[in-house]
Amino acid sequence: MSFVNVCSLAPAATATVVALGGRDDLVGVTHNATVDIDVPAVGGWLNPDYDRLAALDPDVVLTGDPLQRDVRDALRERGFSVRHREPARLDDVLAGFAARGDDVGRGAAGERLEAACRERVAAVREAVAGTKRPVVYCEEWDDPPMAAGNWVPDAVRAAGGRSPFVDPGARSHEVDRATVEAADPDHVVAHYCGRGGREAPDFDARGWRLDADVHVLDDALLNQPSPALVDGIEALAERLHPERVA
Repeated sequence: MSFVNVCSLAPAATATVVALGGRDDLVGVTHNATVDIDVPAVGGWLNPDYDRLAALDPDVVLTGDPLQRDVRDALRERGFSVRHREPARLDDVLAGFAARGDDVGRGAAGERLEAACRERVAAVREAVAGTKRPVVYCEEWDDPPMAAGNWVPDAVRAAGGRSPFVDPGARSHEVDRATVEAADPDHVVAHYCGRGGREAPDFDARGWRLDADVHVLDDALLNQPSPALVDGIEALAERLHPERVA
């Protein structure tokens, strides 16, 4: 039996609950939600309004990411039932779909979602198998420039590329011109947080000299550990290996 009152304070959790068929279970989200859903907002994902949240009387509150640990702890101190997830690698993200299903009483749906997403990732890996792996610089932020970490290096590898700027599972971190230029990337992927895939990097203004194809993706496709990440892997593969993936 699913929970009838779910409040999600993590955009990835919100998107995953919707993918699980739980849209009607959600009674509250944050202003940062990336899916269109008509429920009350209870503030930002790092500064929710606890009184407004309490008025919604949720059965469970969903949080995620190390940056929300303080929010998680504050919620628990106030007596809320909290389910907190911190995926770091691609496999963690995929396993997290079943875990989120358990969190909201939709275990069977979670297992189906995980299986379907794993099949899609496996199909991409098979399509790009044996191809030359181009160097891909994924930029999560531009001021200062931040190379994407967490599950993104795994996603790039699944899509048939390699991203030598951050170790898989490590947090995103600032990167300098010399490091990026020395790696001589074949592709640059800009996926800036909160900008919806609308802005490309201005390397000329920075003084960076890169001979690379530049792609702009909605940040949810790479930054969000939800089913959107699988869309992102497919989108990456289309750009890195258009002859293999359509």
